[in-house]
Amino acid sequence: MIAVVTILIAFPVGYLLHSRLAANTAYAVAYLWAFVFQTLYLTLDSISPSAEPAFMPGEFPLSYGAVTLGVFGVGFGLVALGHLYRARQTSHRAQAATLGG
Repeated sequence: MIAVVTILIAFPVGYLLHSRLAANTAYAVAYLWAFVFQTLYLTLDSISPSAEPAFMPGEFPLSYGAVTLGVFGVGFGLVALGHLYRARQTSHRAQAATLGG
């Protein structure tokens, strides 16, 4: 779920919002909303009697934390990439308007 939110939200937010702080904040809010629900879903799965629970009861899910932190970081990279893409498009348009007369 957090990977889907990252892919669908991070780049467009970086592209659409002028402020880098606002874009990062909007992405972080969307990511953390999805993270809470994903964690709740996986925790409920681990305490219910199922064949393959997401977490083993009594064990600290360090790998889950590492993966979610990595996805979070990739999302901030996508926000920065969207912001950079918008800046380049804007500068190319301004340059074309200057040269085109």
